Amino acid sequence: MKPTAITALTLAALGFSSAVATGQSLASRVNGVSEGDVRMTFPLKPGICGWGTSWSYTGRQGRYDRGDNRYSRDIEYDVDCNTGPGRLVVVRRDGETVDLRFYVGGRWRANTSATDLGDVGTRAVTDYLIGLANTKDGKVGREAVMPVTLVDSIVVWPMLMRIARNDSRPRQIREGATFWLGQLAEEPATRGLTELVGDDALDREVRKSAVFALSQRRDREGVPALINVVRTSKDPELRKSALFWLAQSKDPRALDLIEELLNKK
Repeated sequence: MKPTAITALTLAALGFSSAVATGQSLASRVNGVSEGDVRMTFPLKPGICGWGTSWSYTGRQGRYDRGDNRYSRDIEYDVDCNTGPGRLVVVRRDGETVDLRFYVGGRWRANTSATDLGDVGTRAVTDYLIGLANTKDGKVGREAVMPVTLVDSIVVWPMLMRIARNDSRPRQIREGATFWLGQLAEEPATRGLTELVGDDALDREVRKSAVFALSQRRDREGVPALINVVRTSKDPELRKSALFWLAQSKDPRALDLIEELLNKK
């Protein structure tokens, strides 16, 4: 084998190992802190700004409530709606992660007891948050889902889809993954939500969350899928839920369906 080929293969292998190690090393760094707050920053998608415990994204308001949305124990703001970066605080107690706090923009408040990891990069923070959503039950697992949808340049919907389909995970975490799938702009997310609704093996509440997520798609993208649920689903609860959200959409296609159903009475 030519030396250049050996070098290329070696570099490729090192690159793969480095990508795996990046996600693992961030978790290791966080887990190396037994007690206290661990801070990190990372790039967000364009068009996201924040203030206190709230954020907005291209005109759509998002809330991550922790009391007064104008004040944070961790972040200071000079202006309303300050653009990125993303800031994450991981709360460690007795060697366990017990809470997450996510912010957009601003600057860190002085805290000599906090461990600041600096800019950790998008792939590392994505792998870390998805890891928490996949392994942590309760509050930490739930709160790991939303921030990952705002990370820049990472396609996260397939990861969220796996969580939504994993019936070994707590229902609230799966419902959260389903909801945020509905907020993502990628067209494949809508396609995946449609598959979730039609999967009879899934828990009904998770499927109802997928119906709601479809109703939240931009530009009424989910309307055809919701109409299909009303027409074909054998589950009366799903049909009722889909019809409710269709009625809220005020889409002409939804009104046509409602008129059709009423004419059959």
